[in-house]
Amino acid sequence: MSSSYLIFATFAMAAVTFITRALPALIPKKLLDTPWLHRLNESLPLSVMVLLILTSLSYQGLSGNASLNIAEVHLLMAQIGALLSVLVVYHISRQLLVSMIVGIAAINGFLWLFTHFLG
Repeated sequence: MSSSYLIFATFAMAAVTFITRALPALIPKKLLDTPWLHRLNESLPLSVMVLLILTSLSYQGLSGNASLNIAEVHLLMAQIGALLSVLVVYHISRQLLVSMIVGIAAINGFLWLFTHFLG
């Protein structure tokens, strides 16, 4: 990669970030007060959280493989347990930061439990 490409990419990312941050201030208040935008604002955090969690599941090596590696099974079980923990905590608290912290702690805790007690 050339340095001019990296500079251009950096400026492009900065411009996109600036536009998405400045856009709500530039849009008239009347358009921001529409009911569909309020519904989107209420449902978007949970949707983003579910997408992030589902894309982080590493199940690539488990499809169609007859001889599963025990470490892969432990990893998948820990990820599913952390996913359920995050969904329950988010449903109860509606706090993304708390849910993310619980998810990180849960996956590490489940991995520790599975490696130490299930072999």
